[in-house]
Amino acid sequence: MLDIIKEPWPWYIAGPLIGLTVPALLILGNKSFGISSSLRHICAACIPANVSFFKYDWKKESWNLFFILGIFFGGMIAAHLLMIPGEITVNSNLKAELATYGITDYSDLVPKQLMNFESLLTLKGVILMVVGGFLVGFGTRYAGGCTSGHAIMGLSNLQWPSLVATICFMIGGFLMANVILPIILSL
Repeated sequence: MLDIIKEPWPWYIAGPLIGLTVPALLILGNKSFGISSSLRHICAACIPANVSFFKYDWKKESWNLFFILGIFFGGMIAAHLLMIPGEITVNSNLKAELATYGITDYSDLVPKQLMNFESLLTLKGVILMVVGGFLVGFGTRYAGGCTSGHAIMGLSNLQWPSLVATICFMIGGFLMANVILPIILSL
């Protein structure tokens, strides 16, 4: 049984399971699926109420915080119980391309040449981790939600702004992966 769980699930199983969270949340509690709003709830709980953006009853949305904790701990449990030790399988063509940028360690989910404390102090590290993190956070707030909120919840509710946001997310992702990231990795 665990061997089935250790293999990546095909799209036709994983996709519908993710999609079924939308009607489940709507039917069980008239709740919307989204991840980025949980950061706002955490800030509203911790920051004094004199900041107008955080003046709302965040306790009504505490279910979202438990949902995020479940995702976090579920991921930790799955990584601990289900990860097969050894090198992560990467397409040979991608390995060859990444080797030109000095990325050769596939012993973890994220290449150690990119994500470690030593590389944080380099120009490449600052651009990828600090500037990238800021742009993701800013873009999430500017778009009124993240990819899960727009692409999963918004599209399933036929919301026009979610379609526009999802198209922009995809264009941004393609540009980042194919144009901007190779430039940053070559620094």
